[in-house]
Amino acid sequence: MSKTPKFSPAHIDDIIQMALSDHVSFQDIRREYGILEKDVKALMRDNLKSGSYRAWRKRVRDFGDRREMYK
Repeated sequence: MSKTPKFSPAHIDDIIQMALSDHVSFQDIRREYGILEKDVKALMRDNLKSGSYRAWRKRVRDFGDRREMYK
């Protein structure tokens, strides 16, 4: 398992807000914070309630599937 960088609570809040947004990609988060997609998912899993995390993952997966059709 990779080591996720330690972030301040303010940066964690920013990353969570970016990840929850439908308009920000994992690549955008990586550019700004240098954190990989799998690490964003781990951060979200650690900081969201389990039901909220599952709903977020479903939304990200569904949005990604729809996005592929429009490319």
